Amino acid sequence: QGLCYLGLVGMMDPVRPEAVEAIAACRQAGIRPVMITGDHRDTAAAIARQLGILEPEGEVLTGAQLSQMDDRALDDAVARCSVFARVQPEHKVRIVEAFHRQGAVTAMTGDGVNDAPAIQAADIGVGMGMTGTDVTKNVADMVLTDDNFATIVDAVEEGRGIYQNIKKAVHFLLSCNIGEIMTIFAAILLGHNSPLLPVQLLFINLVTDSFPAICLGLEPPEKDIMKEPPRSDKKGLFGGGGMFRIFVEGMFIGSLALFAYLLGHKTGGADVGSTMCFAVLSLSQLVHSFNMRSTKESLFHIGILGNRKLAASSFLCIALQCAVITYAPLQFIFHTVPLSPMHWVMVAVLSLMPVPLVELEKRTAS
Repeated sequence: QGLCYLGLVGMMDPVRPEAVEAIAACRQAGIRPVMITGDHRDTAAAIARQLGILEPEGEVLTGAQLSQMDDRALDDAVARCSVFARVQPEHKVRIVEAFHRQGAVTAMTGDGVNDAPAIQAADIGVGMGMTGTDVTKNVADMVLTDDNFATIVDAVEEGRGIYQNIKKAVHFLLSCNIGEIMTIFAAILLGHNSPLLPVQLLFINLVTDSFPAICLGLEPPEKDIMKEPPRSDKKGLFGGGGMFRIFVEGMFIGSLALFAYLLGHKTGGADVGSTMCFAVLSLSQLVHSFNMRSTKESLFHIGILGNRKLAASSFLCIALQCAVITYAPLQFIFHTVPLSPMHWVMVAVLSLMPVPLVELEKRTAS
């Protein structure tokens, strides 16, 4: 009593501008964003529409409705609904478990004590580093230092890039090593001595294998990496025909080196053949490393200078390879002989042959 009405004040927690873009990026990447909140149904719906999580005619389910559902009904609900309001901690856990039953990989974010059970139940628990409670941070798998949802999307992109680079490096190393094995094995089967000496194989593995593989691990993420669907956790590193491509590329590189040995042996003798085999095997692997920069895009489209570290390491390896063949003290160590201009032309042509093979693979896959 005795109060004078002066006005009405409203408060809102505005949506961060980058959050809208992050939600859109999630959808492009095949990640489905879901809002689970204790706020009022109308508040949750309004914010979800601003973020792009809730369609204009989308459904919002409340904790009271979830309490009346059995697991089967809840599974149907999470398949069609992306906004849950007025939920209790046990509802959050049930929603996470429902996604698990559908085979989804879940990431749960939260900052309060009541979020901790669901964060722990999720495949990836994300805690808030600034506003989050100690309980939430302790059970989380990762903690956001800036409490920004967009950071999660950036982390997904970075993680995809790292995984892709590991895959490229392993693909490159396996195909190159298959080529080395095939060269020696096939030559012996044909009745020849081993075309490569241990010191030459050591040079290839330490120089022309290692440096490009390390640089492939530093390759920038591909432009469409966030447009690809999530990778199944049940899918191997080289599922979907990856091992077959590795085998084909390795056998092809080995065939090129063996052909160089036979060609050099016929035109210049055993020492020339061995040197040509050594050069082709080493240089073709360097060329092949540029093929590995992208699993889809043509090398002629992305160019050879997009990864400057790989380009620099390749030029260094080419210089070392030429020095091993032309510099007398190194010739003695690596048992090589000088090659004629015609032999160098043969080496160059054979070394470039992995490019059309992989270009054909990319075109066929697309």
